[in-house]
Amino acid sequence: MSGSRGEIGLLGVEMSVDVTKRHAESLAAELRRRLLERRRAEAAAGQPAGQELEAAVAELVDDQAASLSAARRAQIREFILRETVGLGPLEELLADPRVEEVMVNGPGDVYVERGGRIERTEVSFESERALRDAIERILAPLGRRVDELSPMADARLADGSRVNVIIPPLSVDGPALSIRRFTAARPDPDDLVESGTLTAELRELLARAVAARRSILISGGTGSGKTTLLNALSSYIDPMERVVTIEDAAELRLRQPHVVRLESRPASVEGRGEVTVRDLLRNALRMRPDRIVIGEVRGSEALDLLTALNTGHDGALSTVHANSPEDALRRIETLALMAGIGLPHEAIREQVRRGIQLVVHLTREGDGARRVVAVGEVTAVAGGVGVTELWTR
Repeated sequence: MSGSRGEIGLLGVEMSVDVTKRHAESLAAELRRRLLERRRAEAAAGQPAGQELEAAVAELVDDQAASLSAARRAQIREFILRETVGLGPLEELLADPRVEEVMVNGPGDVYVERGGRIERTEVSFESERALRDAIERILAPLGRRVDELSPMADARLADGSRVNVIIPPLSVDGPALSIRRFTAARPDPDDLVESGTLTAELRELLARAVAARRSILISGGTGSGKTTLLNALSSYIDPMERVVTIEDAAELRLRQPHVVRLESRPASVEGRGEVTVRDLLRNALRMRPDRIVIGEVRGSEALDLLTALNTGHDGALSTVHANSPEDALRRIETLALMAGIGLPHEAIREQVRRGIQLVVHLTREGDGARRVVAVGEVTAVAGGVGVTELWTR
């Protein structure tokens, strides 16, 4: 976008010397309407818009509000940019490094998670339209959109943060938006000992297990720290090994030099182009991996993982949602049955017993702390597969 006064004049918005917040809001609204379409076109062409837009807004404010103080003009520029290409009132929340997740349950209902605890904020959107505009500004550069025909969307931002959107009529009280943040820094095992997630004894046990190529399943509830622990344990993989990671949203940051990162892709609005975790896992087996790391097993790819673990691809690491180590194994069995190829339940249980060696279970405590509470070894028991306790907190 050009920063010339001629182009800005086309917006038909005048800002008098006595600039007020109301005037700034009016200008931002007009800029939004005209820039959203332009940003879509620029995003489709791979052209960044941020710097040119910032220069244009700065020229507009400096020209029309020259008599104001530099600090006041800077505030107005920041407000216009935030409301035009930023995330509006969410910007101040996302600027806080302690915020792990932002949850918007409608224009007037915004929560955040800090230190593992959820709290309500004073932040709000002035209208449902303002919230929808913010959602559109998030999705448009990613080539995604939501509307009545496609009222849900998952996306990943450039920093790896996950975004989920659902709008009416599926979301009854207005658009719902969640942004789960992932920083570039990842705690290593020593950091997890310091925070209390692991003990020093358990760190050594798991380090030996990873180095010995034991296949490890990490289980726990939502937000219990499964991915963080998975990323930390990966540091014990031999740096000479070729590692292939497979995720729905690329969150892992492995430190090994030889890592191939694969990420699934949802179907387009037209219903085409979907690539599932199962598709990626099948392809990964042809990539000569020494280790396969799956961010989370949540579907029929469980069967392909068990098959791989029983045909020479040992030492895999993955996570699964479950309430206990025993439940984790039951869930893997259930997910494998979803493949629908007619394998007897007993055959799948045998593959679980032979393919997975350890289950590590985490919980999130009431104070927000994440802790490993149990480590079990997968063993055969009467009637199926069980977990023998190796370590418990």
